[in-house]
Amino acid sequence: MPGEGGRSAKSLAIILIVHLVVILLWQVTVDAFHVPKFILPSPLAALVTLAHPNYAWVSNLLVTAIEILGGFLLGAAVGVALAVIFTWSRLVALLLLPLFVTLNMIPKVAMGPLVIVKSLRGSRWTLFRKIQLPGSLPYVFSGMKVGAILAVAGAIVGEFIASDRGLGYLMIQVQSSLDTPAMVMAVVLLTLLGVGLYGMVLGLERLFVVRDVRLQQ
Repeated sequence: MPGEGGRSAKSLAIILIVHLVVILLWQVTVDAFHVPKFILPSPLAALVTLAHPNYAWVSNLLVTAIEILGGFLLGAAVGVALAVIFTWSRLVALLLLPLFVTLNMIPKVAMGPLVIVKSLRGSRWTLFRKIQLPGSLPYVFSGMKVGAILAVAGAIVGEFIASDRGLGYLMIQVQSSLDTPAMVMAVVLLTLLGVGLYGMVLGLERLFVVRDVRLQQ
């Protein structure tokens, strides 16, 4: 819809302007008060670190991106599969669903799309395909948006605990030497990865879910 597209473009422009203003104020403040780099580096100081080959930004970024995407896809697949199982079996839902909700191990997805189901009765399949599946999509994408955020945190925590590659590993290395500009740059790249994944989920939601039934977060 043209109206929705215009509103989205306007919102995106406002977001970009706000971010640019914050970055500009950050740079001006650091320069004006001569803040040491190890306390708060300027945006330009952080950008300069991208030119240093010893940080191996590209390889570390790819490692972390693969971990984030893989964790997100695995979590989404498991969550959707469990939602489908709970939808089709009341006994399984009665036994397992309360436990999963208590442990908060899966996103709060009511029902999800089905990948492949064999040997189904036509009436039940029709009910699932025409009513349950379309009705579940807002909740599926709501869970996926939460999962996109948690996937970044999960990947970084994993790299903090045991890893010799990735942005999380690099952050630990530069932290020990008080290389704050590189630390800031790593955080920025992680943020961009998270925003990119979240944006991908939003794009899919716009494609498959009509605007009036989307869950706002």
